Amino acid sequence: MTFPLRLSVLDVAPVLSGSTAREALTNSVDLARHVEALGYERYWLAEHHNTSGIASSVPAVLIGHIAAATSTIRVGSGGVMLPNHAPLHVAESFRLLEELHPGRIDLGIGRAPGTDGLTALALRRSREARSADDFPEQLDELVRFLTDDFPADHPFRDVVASPQGPSAPSIYLLGSSGYSGALAARLGMGFAFASHINPVPAAKVLRAYQNEFQPSLAFPEPHAILALSAICADDDATAEDLALSLDLTWLRIGQGRGGPLPSVEEARAHDWSEQDLDQRRINRSRHLIGGPAKVQGQIKVRAAEAGVTEVMVLSMIHDHAARRRSYELLTT
Repeated sequence: MTFPLRLSVLDVAPVLSGSTAREALTNSVDLARHVEALGYERYWLAEHHNTSGIASSVPAVLIGHIAAATSTIRVGSGGVMLPNHAPLHVAESFRLLEELHPGRIDLGIGRAPGTDGLTALALRRSREARSADDFPEQLDELVRFLTDDFPADHPFRDVVASPQGPSAPSIYLLGSSGYSGALAARLGMGFAFASHINPVPAAKVLRAYQNEFQPSLAFPEPHAILALSAICADDDATAEDLALSLDLTWLRIGQGRGGPLPSVEEARAHDWSEQDLDQRRINRSRHLIGGPAKVQGQIKVRAAEAGVTEVMVLSMIHDHAARRRSYELLTT
């Protein structure tokens, strides 16, 4: 890898129009092996629910599968949506993954539901749990289960998250605003900013995280990651064409529709109204699209603005070969 920044992958295991969820998962394994050979740093899987277009509903299961199919790349969650889960369950899942793949597991934690309100209710089993705003308490409980550090008078003092081993997964907080960055800084955790969701405040939030960071045993120094969406092809015109799939996907999401990632042909055939075209122009600001020189240049600029040395890339491309090629071109 000749690119001066560390590169990583964010994957949602997209289900492609005309394909199946099984094929999406097979593609994820293939992509993980491909980027490992290219020298990528880590491969993270996101948690999403109640959508036919994403197959990564349970990151821990897919993390184990991909870690078993690779040998050196770090594999983790980007992330586990903690309000959907009991902290003990998350701690045990990731302790087990760490035992199976020592030194290679990351636990990225988010506080959003990763789904709609009704599905969040189904996941949490009660309206009280759905409306509770106790993320800091949940996070504290998770960390204590992973470090065996409950105070003597805590009711969970004698509850052990098993299996217990010599190491624990690295914990990162994920966010698209300043809240998680400030919390990660105060607790001495890694932090990844999702600029593909909210690109505007990325540099400000990441700089604040690094400036306010309080060292911890796990992270003596801050570790900031900028996550962004990029489509890279051999030339700008090809990349613009591949991005049509993403344009239609974001349009449908904005209309409350989901579904598999459409093909370029489907996107071309869509009857784009003036309102649709306006929305497409707005959505395009979320993504870096072009040939290697253009996209690499934009990545370098955004990384420099944010003061980070690692960038995590989400590439939503319908053609799997073109998706592999996109990640390859970023390293040249």
